[in-house]
Amino acid sequence: MLTYQIDPKDHCRRVDSFLRNLLPTAQFSYLKKLINSGHLKVNGDSAQAEQILSHADQVTLKESAKTAAFLARLTPELDILFEDSWIICFNKVPGLAVHRTEDADEENLVDLAETLLKKRDGVGRVRPVNRLDKGTSGAVIMAKSSVAAGMFGKMVQEDGLGKLYLAVVEGKLQKQGMIDAPLDGKESLTRYLRLFHGGGVSLLAVYPLTGRMHQIRQHLRMIGHPILGDKRYGGRPLSGFTGFALHSFKTNLVHPASGEEIEIPAPLPEQLLRLLSRFGAVTEQSLLKTLDQVPAAETVPLSTAPEYEAV
Repeated sequence: MLTYQIDPKDHCRRVDSFLRNLLPTAQFSYLKKLINSGHLKVNGDSAQAEQILSHADQVTLKESAKTAAFLARLTPELDILFEDSWIICFNKVPGLAVHRTEDADEENLVDLAETLLKKRDGVGRVRPVNRLDKGTSGAVIMAKSSVAAGMFGKMVQEDGLGKLYLAVVEGKLQKQGMIDAPLDGKESLTRYLRLFHGGGVSLLAVYPLTGRMHQIRQHLRMIGHPILGDKRYGGRPLSGFTGFALHSFKTNLVHPASGEEIEIPAPLPEQLLRLLSRFGAVTEQSLLKTLDQVPAAETVPLSTAPEYEAV
């Protein structure tokens, strides 16, 4: 029996994501078989693919020669959060562009994803369904075919994605609020909930209700609380920090093919955890506990969310 204990970097990760990154070269059908057959357990109980893992959970996997052959010897270059026959979702690291840039030598997520899929499955062409700025980390969904791209593109255009971001900003804000400020002449709305404050910074849960370019970054600058590291919009530089302190933490969607409601959480980058500790805004244990309780989508009224202060 293979045994693993969940650490902070995997807190709020789906079970199927954990298994995919544990066995990065295995076929998707084999991973489903391991979960459906009960060969993977969490704290002694059979697990479900969509089950969310927490810090200190114990994951066990029945050992076999086939499973052993698929085990990752090194941490996979790309963190897969969700995958089915239609889409694959990655936890993008800060500083990595989603698309190809003018610099032909600069790495980007599309090229890395296609290389991974070609190596694993023999074929690979992906098309981004949503996009993140280069400096932002978190969930990026990519379609595996032109048909999937059309279906998911229409879904995003008509229904949108439920999105929850986490941002570390300058100063202390009121516990919750709405930013209503047009961008490029168009209505733009962003809600936020302050989770913690300490060391002159605040950790926010941010819910963009519209989808304008750089909306969260611009709105937080407008109210005098820019995102740390976001020099373009007034944030202070962060030594040793790649990108800026904005993370796409949870994405909710209704799958256009199956009609299934899917939640895709993206565990926090280690550098973001270190940043919060550096400013004394929150202890690691308090943060992990809080993340379990933050409303996942903008449809949840902020008044129903718990209020937290740094101790």
